[in-house]
Amino acid sequence: MEKQSLTIDETRAMFLHVARQMLSKQDLLTQADKAIGDGDHGIGMTRGFEAVRQQLDQKRFDSVGVLLQNIGTTLLMSIGGAAGAIFGTWFRGGAAALMDKMVFDSDALARMLADGLSAVKDRGQARCGEKTMVDALEPAALGAQDMIGRPLNEALETVARAAEHGVEKTKNMVAARGKAKALGKRAIGHPDPGALSTYLILRFMAAYLKS
Repeated sequence: MEKQSLTIDETRAMFLHVARQMLSKQDLLTQADKAIGDGDHGIGMTRGFEAVRQQLDQKRFDSVGVLLQNIGTTLLMSIGGAAGAIFGTWFRGGAAALMDKMVFDSDALARMLADGLSAVKDRGQARCGEKTMVDALEPAALGAQDMIGRPLNEALETVARAAEHGVEKTKNMVAARGKAKALGKRAIGHPDPGALSTYLILRFMAAYLKS
């Protein structure tokens, strides 16, 4: 069944679903980070999305942008470290052009991803091919541009698939940034944990519309 857009409260419910599902992936993200990092990514993301869950349970929002900004600020303040900065920047950057937007549709999705990607790149100076979350976020953002005007459920499914393909590509990359950089070719064969988290967020957004 096609779904063109979500109201602000439906968008809040979607991100509540995302937060709850992300809490169930702590072990997956921890194991992914243990392979090429210090193993704390799962703990940090769980801490961040538990804080998001609490925020969204308690508050109502005046626009899509205000909602996304709140999520970004909460992640920034609660995850900690580089992941907190990057995931907070994604949502805060993605919120900037949506402060007057009253529905979440394929256009809002495209703006959230394109502007969020730009903000992440500006902050972290990462580019595609460096084994970071950008390797999942950039193909997702490009996919969203092609889906502007389409039903939101179709756009989210396309975006999630693009991000998943990006995660798979990180398995064959040598890291250019972060703790994995020190591993050199030993990081090959493992996905980037940040890219994996990016994909999961988008996959859970798509799954909410299916349900």
